[in-house]
Amino acid sequence: MGDILHALPAVTALRQAHPSWIIDWVVEPCWQALLSAEAASPATFCAIDGSVKETPFQSPRSLAQPVVDHLHFAPTKAWRKAPFSRQTLHEIKALRSTLRAGKYNVVLDLQGAIRSAVVARLAGCRRLIGEAEPRERVARWLFTERVTTRGAHVIEQDVELASAIAGDPLVPVTPWLPVDPVAEAWADEILPPTAEQPAVLISPGAGWGAKRWPAERYSVVAQGLIERGFRVLVNCGPGEEALAEVIVQGTRGAATSVSCSLAQLIALTRRVALEIAGDTGPLHLACALDRPVVGIYGPTDPSRNGPFGTRFQVLRSPQSRRDHTRRAAPEAGLLIIQPDDVLRAADALLYSETAHGTAL
Repeated sequence: MGDILHALPAVTALRQAHPSWIIDWVVEPCWQALLSAEAASPATFCAIDGSVKETPFQSPRSLAQPVVDHLHFAPTKAWRKAPFSRQTLHEIKALRSTLRAGKYNVVLDLQGAIRSAVVARLAGCRRLIGEAEPRERVARWLFTERVTTRGAHVIEQDVELASAIAGDPLVPVTPWLPVDPVAEAWADEILPPTAEQPAVLISPGAGWGAKRWPAERYSVVAQGLIERGFRVLVNCGPGEEALAEVIVQGTRGAATSVSCSLAQLIALTRRVALEIAGDTGPLHLACALDRPVVGIYGPTDPSRNGPFGTRFQVLRSPQSRRDHTRRAAPEAGLLIIQPDDVLRAADALLYSETAHGTAL
């Protein structure tokens, strides 16, 4: 999720610079909603306030699928579980045939992983562009063109890669995410447009335990926000039910746990006044939707993977060191951050139009 959201500003900038180009994307099926809303139709879309809304995009695409022309699905997670099964081999062969039929002029690997580079090679394209120093170093040997990037943040690096396609002087832009009317209607039920009480969304999960700030501390933050007059929603992703329950119980039921689809999460995030989370997909989604965020960071480096393109406050202890080892326990530096630190950062964003920076 985070990789797609980090890549979207670059691909959106590419779309703006070349509205007539065919731009396709290979994606895991579970992340389709970040690029395309199956149920959406530009002819029936209305704005949140009920008025008819014209597309703001200078392209022939729609609000349902604003950036890409076609999606190709690569269920690589399922493939890894059964790499030599008949179904896996059939799906890889089918994807290879589809990609080669596209006769692409260039393929861009914005993930920098071995699996993304291997999938990119399936297209049989003469130009395969990737970073000179990708996330997984072995991947560089699969690229035909290697770009030395200078940006600190991964979004800046992705823009440099996209610029290499045609020599464009691209810069990061606010990404275009799809609008799904069904999901928007669902979000209106949760946060009605006429509601006067602003809402804060808390996402307590993370990809692995070392990045996960304790749920008990999130519950203290939630209670403080409720006392300030905010409605608190807790994003409950798959497998995060216990984390959400700790926060709800810690507020005596005043906070609300929300389990939803990715399309619904996009719609809900559009409506909140603030997102509070660690280094996780929902935080990057809030940034992509230009919502203010408080990022609680530990073993990952916010200068590379932190909030970008929106108002934000990042909390990270000087004792934290970059370490992507997938340990189960929270990183020691992460535990130095206290609920009062998070509440002060939230106040800076909720009561100021200019707050933007790093604390601790």
